[in-house]
Amino acid sequence: MKLGVIHYNAPGDSVAEFLDWAAETGFEYVELRKLDLWPEDCDNPHVEAEKVMAMMQERGVKASAVSASNDFVVLDPDEVADQMEQVRMVCELAQIVGTNVLRTEGGRPKDEVPEDRQAEAIIGCCQRALEFVEPMGMKLAIDNHGMVSNNAPLLLEVIRTVDSPCVGSNLDTMNLRWYGWTVEECDEFYRELAPYVMHTHMKDGTGSRENYVGAALGEGELHLDYAVAQLQAAGYDGVWCAEYEGPEVAGGVGYAKCLKWMQTNIK
Repeated sequence: MKLGVIHYNAPGDSVAEFLDWAAETGFEYVELRKLDLWPEDCDNPHVEAEKVMAMMQERGVKASAVSASNDFVVLDPDEVADQMEQVRMVCELAQIVGTNVLRTEGGRPKDEVPEDRQAEAIIGCCQRALEFVEPMGMKLAIDNHGMVSNNAPLLLEVIRTVDSPCVGSNLDTMNLRWYGWTVEECDEFYRELAPYVMHTHMKDGTGSRENYVGAALGEGELHLDYAVAQLQAAGYDGVWCAEYEGPEVAGGVGYAKCLKWMQTNIK
């Protein structure tokens, strides 16, 4: 059982502080941010990534994924090229810290990409990225996040159209509910996405949009046991990565509760 935590809402502003807390709390895996490896003022991100890898080895933790901070809802050739350059670099950095999983974004809505062309844009970027992702042995795990890729039918269309073992899902269990799907609809999407899941954000809460309230795993309204069962039935053997957006952020209390739930409920 591989249990991890995302570097978001967790104690530790610096990478070292975050890694210290994660190791002390009992997490064996961490999802790193692009900025952890490629700070804005960094002249040599490869060296920075090597430093982070050394810090992880000292603390006995491994990287489950690196967030790419990309935006694939683009059609302009120059913007597509910019996205490819960024994602290629993050792939290289992810390899240095020992993971082949990039948590990618679908992207954000924008006027220059009509809603009926959002899937086309993401598909086009994924297909372009495969030119270097496949030979590098990397995987793009598309997060169901925000107003585009939380549209689960669109996300499924993207993954099935690209049809590559290098492109799949980062299943965020709560984001689907946040978007507006009912709890029962979330269950159906857990089942449909399960064969494509490459990484997870195990997250709980209640409500949608302005009514959303985050909670520790097991304290919200989601059928998380069902989600776990669907992923396991589909053969998922990756990291179960906790994400917490509830009120008990201070000191990592909420994340500690999430870890305990995973240790108890994921066999």
